[in-house]
Order: sequence, then C-alpha cells, then structure tokens
Amino acid sequence: MALSTNDRFAAAGGAQDGDDSSLSIFTVERVQLQFSISSEFVAAQVANNVIVLALATGRILRIDLDSPADIDDIDLPKKPSEVGLICRMFLDPSASHLVISTTLGENFYLHTQSRQPKALSKLKGVGIECVGWNPSMPTASTREILIGSADGNVYETYIEQSNEFYRREEKYMRNVYRTAAGPVTGLWVDVVDGRSDMRRVLLATQANLQHFVGKIARQGQEGSGSIFSKFFETETPTTQERIDGSAEGPSMLAVSPEPDEAAPAGDDGATERSFAWLSGQGVFHGKLQGSSQVSSMGSNLFESSNLFVRSNIPNSETAGGRRRVTREPIESIALTQWHILSFVEGRLVAANRLDERIVYDQVILEKGATAVALLADHRKNTFWLFSKTEIFEIVVTDEDRDVWKIMLKDQKFDAASRYAKGPAQKDAVATASGDYLIKKNQFLEAASVFGKSSKPFEQVALTFIDYGEHDALRRYLTTKLSTYKKSFLMQRTMIASWLVEIFMTKLNTLDDTITTKAELVENTNTSDSKNELATVRSEFRDFVSKFKGDLDPQTTYEIISSHGREQELLTYATTINDYSYVLSYWVQRERWAEALDVLKKQTEPKIFYEYSSVLMSHVPTELVDILMRHPDLNPRNLIPALLNYSQDGSAPLAQNQAARYLLFCVNQLTTTDAAVHNTLISIYASSPSDSEAALMSYLTSQATHPPPSYDADFALRLCIQHNRVQSCVHIYSLMGQYASAVALALKHDDIALATEVADRPGDSNPALRKKLWLAIAKKVIQKEGTGSIKTAIEYLKRCDLLRIEDLIPFFPDFVVIDDFKDEICAALEKYSRDIDNLKTEMDESAATAESIKEDIKQLDMRYVLIEPGEGCRVCTLPLLSRQFFVFPSCQHGFHTDCLGKKVVEGSGLTTRGRIRELQASIGRGISGPRRDREVKELDGLVGKECILCGDFAIKLIEEPFIHDSDNKNEWAV
Repeated sequence: MALSTNDRFAAAGGAQDGDDSSLSIFTVERVQLQFSISSEFVAAQVANNVIVLALATGRILRIDLDSPADIDDIDLPKKPSEVGLICRMFLDPSASHLVISTTLGENFYLHTQSRQPKALSKLKGVGIECVGWNPSMPTASTREILIGSADGNVYETYIEQSNEFYRREEKYMRNVYRTAAGPVTGLWVDVVDGRSDMRRVLLATQANLQHFVGKIARQGQEGSGSIFSKFFETETPTTQERIDGSAEGPSMLAVSPEPDEAAPAGDDGATERSFAWLSGQGVFHGKLQGSSQVSSMGSNLFESSNLFVRSNIPNSETAGGRRRVTREPIESIALTQWHILSFVEGRLVAANRLDERIVYDQVILEKGATAVALLADHRKNTFWLFSKTEIFEIVVTDEDRDVWKIMLKDQKFDAASRYAKGPAQKDAVATASGDYLIKKNQFLEAASVFGKSSKPFEQVALTFIDYGEHDALRRYLTTKLSTYKKSFLMQRTMIASWLVEIFMTKLNTLDDTITTKAELVENTNTSDSKNELATVRSEFRDFVSKFKGDLDPQTTYEIISSHGREQELLTYATTINDYSYVLSYWVQRERWAEALDVLKKQTEPKIFYEYSSVLMSHVPTELVDILMRHPDLNPRNLIPALLNYSQDGSAPLAQNQAARYLLFCVNQLTTTDAAVHNTLISIYASSPSDSEAALMSYLTSQATHPPPSYDADFALRLCIQHNRVQSCVHIYSLMGQYASAVALALKHDDIALATEVADRPGDSNPALRKKLWLAIAKKVIQKEGTGSIKTAIEYLKRCDLLRIEDLIPFFPDFVVIDDFKDEICAALEKYSRDIDNLKTEMDESAATAESIKEDIKQLDMRYVLIEPGEGCRVCTLPLLSRQFFVFPSCQHGFHTDCLGKKVVEGSGLTTRGRIRELQASIGRGISGPRRDREVKELDGLVGKECILCGDFAIKLIEEPFIHDSDNKNEWAV
C-alpha cells in the first residue's frame, strides 16, 4: 500500500446538534505515505479516485487509489532550471487529462495513458489560473475547453494526445474573451437543460462573478474551430460584484460534487449542484439552477444565492486560548453536498450551506505550515487537504442528518419530511407541519399531515370539530385509520364506524343543499353540489372497499339505515359480498329486475336456494334462464320452489318454467336423482291439461335407458290419481304387469291401447299373451253386442294364438251361425289337416320302431376276429391270456381289469364309486340273478366306449406325453 490513514482530527464537541453526539459529520484523517519523497509538494489534484502530486524537483506522482501500490513517477521533458517549477496543475473530473503550468509560463499536457508530458506550444507564456473542462467529460481528447489566465484573458483550445513528433497537442487556440477585472480565477462550463447547443459559463475574478448563457457555434468537423467565440461576443453576462467594490484577496470558484442518486427527489433543489465563489469578503454560494428561463437564469441564480461572510468564522485562538484580533482571509474552499469547507489560518471549517451554521472547526496544520490545496473529487464525493508535506482525507459521515431540522425551521415541510430519518423525526415534521397548516386555515392539508403524526387523536379531532371542518375530520380519520396496525381491532372498528356516520351526514347535507336550492330559486345551478355529491359517494365506495374488514356489518347497516341512504346501503352490502342482504332488499320492494341483476353475478349456491321460491313466483322465466347457466346447482334443493310455482297452475304446461328447468336437468345435466324425476312427473300428471303428450314423451325417453330414474310406484299412484290412463298403462307395462295394463285400458274403453300392450309379452309367455287377447276380444264382443261378431273375428287374424272355439263362449246364446260360418269351416278344415298330419307322423314312428328292432337283432350277431399274439392296448400282454373286451367299431382290445383300471382313473367321482362298489360286490362271491345284473351293469360302465377313441381319450388331451416316472431318453431323437 502506498497510502494509509492514521491520525484523526474530530471536532472537540463531537457532532454539533446532531442526533448522535458521539459522531461528527466531518473527520480529518492524516494519510501516511508508504514511500519516501525527496522534496515538498508544490501542487496537487484529485479526480475520479486518482491523486496527482507535483514535487518541487519537477517530478509528478500519479496514484490510483484503487491500486495505490502502483505509482506513476513522471518527469517533465525539461529540467526545472529550463522551464521553471511547477506552480499549478488542472485535472479534469474523469482524471483523463492533466494540464501542468510552471512558474516560467511553460505549459504541458499529460494524458492518463501516457507518462510523457507534451509541451503546449500555443499556450507558451500563458499563466493559467483555471480550466473550464468540457461538460461531456471526454477521455480521448479534451474537446473544447476554456482556459482562464492571469492577465484576464479566456482562451479556447482543443487538446488531443498525439504520438507523432511533428504534430502539436492542441488543434487550435483562440482568445475568446477578456475581462478587465483582473485574473480569471475560476471557470465552470455546463450544458443547459440537456441541450447540446446551449452552454452556461461561470467566470470568477477577484472583483466579480459573471454568468453567461446562450448558444454555441456549430462546426462541421469536431476540433476544426472555436465554438465559444460567437458565444462571448453575443451574450451579455449577468454580473455579481463584490459588495465592498474591492478587487483584492483570494478568489476561486468551487462546484459541489455530482448529486447522490439516492438523494430524496423534490422541488427544493436537493438534486441540483451548487456553486461557491470565494472572494475577500467571504463565500458567495447558491444553486446552479437549470430549470428557469434562459434569459433570467443568471439573475435568478444570483438573487437566490447568499453570502457567507468571513466574520461568521471565529478568529483563531492564541496559545493562551484567546481569540486573535487580526482576521486572516479564507485561503481555499470546497463544496460538499450540504456544506462549505473553508481552510483558514490552518483550520478546516465546515458550515452548513442552508443556515450557514458552523458544524466543524478544527486546527489541522501546525503554526507556520501552509496548505497547497483543498480539493473535492466530484466523481467519488471525497475531499482532500494537501500541505507541503502531508495529505489529509476529509471523511464525511451522514452529512444530511440535520437537513430536516433546517427545512423544518424554514417551514419547508415537504422537504423536511423527505430528509427526516426514522419515525421520531418524521413525526416531529408532521406535527409542526400540521400546526402550521391549521394556522393558515388549510384544514384538509393539515388533516393529511396530522393523520401521519403522533399528535393526540382526541386533540386533533376536537380541533377540527371546533372549527366545523367535517371534511378535514373525515380525511384525518381516514389517514389515521391507515396508520393503525391490523392488531388494533377496537381502534380501527371505532374509527371506521365513525367515518361511516360522517359520510352519511355529509351525503344528506349535500342532498338537502341541492333540494333546497332548487326549491327556493328557480333555474338555480346546482352542478357544484351534484359534483361534490358524486365525489363523496366515490370516496365512500373507496373507503368501504379498503376498510370493509374493519367495519362491523350489523352496526354499519344500522348507521346507514338510520340516515335513509339506500344507495350507500347497497354499496356497502355489495362490497362485503352480502348479496343475501341486497337480494332481500330488492325482493322486499318487489324490484324484480334489480334482484335478478344481483343474482346473475352470484356463484354461491346458497343464495339461489334461498330466494328461488319468491323469484319463481314472480319472474319464473328469467329465473330459470339464470338457473340454467349454473350447472353446479343441486336441483333437489330447488324442488320446493318449483312445486310451489307449479301448484298455481296458471301457466300452460308448454310454458311451465318448472318443467322447463327439470327437463334441462334431465336432458342436459343427465341427473339421475329420483326426486328430480318424480317432481317432473308430478308436474306433468297434475297439470290441468288433458293431454298426456308431454308425460308420455318423458316416460318413453326414460324407457330407452332402463332402469328408469323415477320411482315407478310413485309415478303410478300419481297417474292413477290424476286419471292419466296412457301413462298408467305405460308404467304397468314397464313393471311387467301386462294384465293390469290391459285391464285398465279396457276399463276406459281404450281398445287400441289394450291391443298395443297385449303383444308386448312376446313369444316368451304365449299363455299370458293369449289371456290378454281373450280379455280384449271379450270386451269387444260385450261392448258391440250382436254386431261384434265381425269385429271379434278380426282379432283372430291379429293374434295367432286365438281360435274360433276360444271366442264362441263369449258369444250370446242366440246367434246366427251364418255370421261366422266361414271361420268355423276354416277351423274345421284346419283340424282335419292337423289330424292327417298326426296320422302321418304315427305311421313314420311305427316304421322307425321296426327298423330299430331289426338293428338290435343284428347287433347280437356281430363278431370280431382276433389275430394270434394280439396284445392288450394298455399292458401289451397277449389279449387272450385273460378276460378281455374288444370294440367292434375300432377293433381295439383291452383286458377287462386293464380297461376297468383306466376307466376308474378317468371317470368322475360318481361313476368311479359305482364301479368300485360293483367290483367289491361281485368279488364277495354273490350268485344268482343279482350277480348277473351287477356283472351286466359293470360291463356297461367299463365297456361303454373305447378309451382310445371315445370321450375318454378327448379328456386326456391335457395329459403330458412324458410323465415323471417315464424314461425321457426314450423320447430323444
């Protein structure tokens, strides 16, 4: 490290009037150099975290504080004996360009990327006092800059680094202005309002401060010519002269660093840069305002500026502690964001620019020591003091902590509030601001301010009440309510309820005002009151929307109702989503359209269930339209309302809205709730209309998707109760009670309906079908008397189960046979044909029996030839070695015991048990007919079929070819 801080110089009293008495805003720290220097400092500059030091030997040290270990040690191209000692240096804010001036009038230029200063030949002999750098802060070149000289001239030049030997550094140099007030001690160039062709120039001398503003010239090519010549020729400066008229004493121009981006924004100029002109009488300082008119910018700037006189700074003390009689002038100044730093008599003095109060006064240099420079780094907002042998850094801490107090004292409350830090400071500002506004009768503004302060609630409220300012009270309560935490339930509820009362009173007052003016004076313009009424109503809506959680619904309803404010009552209920209250309100007043508008916006099913009955009675069509848009509703809960509506019976069935909604539920929502279906049947069945078309359409549709969703017994009872014959018959049929269906149809003389039902049993139950048709025929014969013979005969053709003899018992005792002679003849002929067919079948059966007897005889004579050595198909031993079976059809032979064993293994449990039972019985040696019978039965069971050709072999398809007991090698290929 090349630099390090060590000793500190703090004010003896610490922070003066600050919030923290243990800290000072300014602290001066001595910088320890980590390298030796051969001579004293003669000049110094700081910019963009770069320090440039000039030594009496002609050496220049350039230190980048970001990497202080790397120091550029630079020598002038000629010895000091040839060019003179370095007396001044000028560094631009970006630290890219350095101008060096010597005592013999030699001037040099050094770029940040170079270590070889180049002589400025065009500036030779010019005693440079100050430089006005280009406001665009270029780095490759200086572009157009102004140079103030000791002879009062102002030069414009353009310097650009060049590595070519024959090329000069400065492109041009022109004398653009001359002042008769002596040396130019300070220059500042700025762009006006962001316009690239507008410039402002501050020019300081020992006698005055001049302010130029205007347009600069445009050049075709950058650096080809002067842009300030015409500027100084045409523009007349605004001049601030010294009060004493003297032109003696130190003089310089200082500008504050670039504003902090985090500084509070406002119209108090906090984000504007400041200037300070040092003269023999003190420091003239103000804001570099850039928002005023160009023509009056200079005058406004000087008029708003103040003079910090030298007498404000106490004289230095002697060794005995007494104040010196003589008063030395201020040697140098620098500006921070809020303070003026002055170096006087070896002391560093800091004064607040707002109230010129001294906040820091500390002796830094020992008696006899002189300061080389007091500098500010405008980019990094750091401050430095250089003596001939030492470097001091002026550390600034919490510089704006007292700004709010000053602003508050000057009654700049908005600015004070912005700079106040912490609740206590902000509260102090709010309280003072509110008191001030009350005195100015600005009650609404005071209400907003008091609402954010800690001033006693009751005191503020009573103040507004005493003044009769209810609008201000309303604003105060609203603001105060916003400041309370959610946990302050009681306070928030009480204030919110009070606000409702105030709102209602205000609204009633406005209504009364409008009505009174209209009644007393004809053609009176009440638009102002109406506009205010609309504004207050809007405020009330916003209030209940924001603070609805702090209002007790029952209390709020009572307050609003007591004032008769219908619209506000509904506004509050709607805001808190109390749609039940809104609907109840409109229903009680029979305002059905408004009630339906509210219902359309609902999604809570409970609301629909609660108000469906009354709305169904008065606006059924519109209600059903709304209900059909809410498929999430449970139709079962709407049944009471639908039934109550249907009981009126005033609407035709085709226009019955209850039936319409239930059909929607059945067809569109596919509900299977039996209660819904039963209700629909009830509405259809109880309808005064004689037509059963609608009911039958529904019942038929349900029959296509069995089982039906309705209760058949319930539906049947309803249809019987209301004499719905077709529907009853249909339901009887669905229940399979065809006899009851036909009987009911015949009871009501509906022969066609009965015949339709009679065929429904189909071929599965011919006896029932015949019974039904006989009942129909009997009804027809009994109904039409003697003329029914022809009609009854027709039924013979419609049902193939009926015969003429079935109908004869129903005919009267005395009837002419001629009426159905043809039918009797046809029946007799049919019987004759049937007898002939039976006879033929009997003859064929007899022939078949004879053929079977012949075949049995042939079976007894069958035989099979067995070759010698033929073996058993099971054990492979000779077949003739013991009793055997041979099957003639396939010629397979088996020993009796081998065959029996196989049959037992493959037979079922019953057959197996019977075979073993017979074998055991025969083995006991029985004799006689019983033995013959059992032997015959056993032979029949064992020799029933060949075990290789019959069903027994088919059952063995799942058996493997190779068993565990077999030799698998025998199957190897």
